[in-house]
Amino acid sequence: MKEKKRSISYAKWGYIFIIPFFVVYAIFTLYPQLLTFYNSFFENYREGLTQIGPNFVGFANYVKLLTPTSEGTIDILKYFGNTMIMWIIGAIPQFVVALLLALLFTSTRLKLKGQGFAKTTIYMPNLIMASAFSMLFFSLFSTVGPINQILQGLGWLDKPFDFISFKISARSLVALMNFLMWFGNTTIVLMAGIMGIDESLFESARIDGASSTHVFFDITLPLLRPILVYTMITSLIGGLQMFDVPQVLSKGIGMPNRTTFTVIMLLNNYLGGSKNYGMAGAISVILFIITGILSIFVFKAMNRKEA
Repeated sequence: MKEKKRSISYAKWGYIFIIPFFVVYAIFTLYPQLLTFYNSFFENYREGLTQIGPNFVGFANYVKLLTPTSEGTIDILKYFGNTMIMWIIGAIPQFVVALLLALLFTSTRLKLKGQGFAKTTIYMPNLIMASAFSMLFFSLFSTVGPINQILQGLGWLDKPFDFISFKISARSLVALMNFLMWFGNTTIVLMAGIMGIDESLFESARIDGASSTHVFFDITLPLLRPILVYTMITSLIGGLQMFDVPQVLSKGIGMPNRTTFTVIMLLNNYLGGSKNYGMAGAISVILFIITGILSIFVFKAMNRKEA
């Protein structure tokens, strides 16, 4: 009888190598998420030196968050709207500029010189802490800052303009900072996606006489869609977690009239003084649900099959 050859299975090593990831994920991500969900059903806060709770209150925290104020507004929805507006204002130019730069840097026809320096330069703002970036802009656009001095020197302003005191200018500054910090990172990711497309497809299109516009819309954009979906969803998630930029720029109160106040700033208020873990947990759960719904919507919208 022929001896059976012993087969060596390497599958177990794959599982062994990914065990550390799941252990770290379970301890530092999954457990805190479950604990946050659990705490959202409890009254648990500090009033002065007195600790109230934890007392089980069911959905009372959610009801309180979604109950209109005396002014007839629901604060968490208002702050969610602020967050989305500032993210959209910054995200649209971010993706447009990033896509244009990615096309320029990966073009085999143009062969731009100094690409290494350009790539490093556009990525550098992403390396600066958002709080430091915000302080820089706060100083630049203050009433005694260089921007006002330049505008007055050119004769465009008679007196200093308080950018933080007007809704449009304050939101625009937040959006501008988010754009400057993240368009470089988005450019690098899109460049990687374009460089992953088979060059023979572009060469065949050029041989057939296709214009650059047709190549972009018929080849580059469809094949780049998975990367675009990824960058869009990650940008959305980061935008909904917007905190440090408006926190520093608006002095933590969402100037003017809380129009730059975000959901995470509301969450921080509950965690700051009163240590209200119940309300903070409820805000986190609502934000998690909204983020999930919007992410699914973006994924479905950008992946719908053309008729």
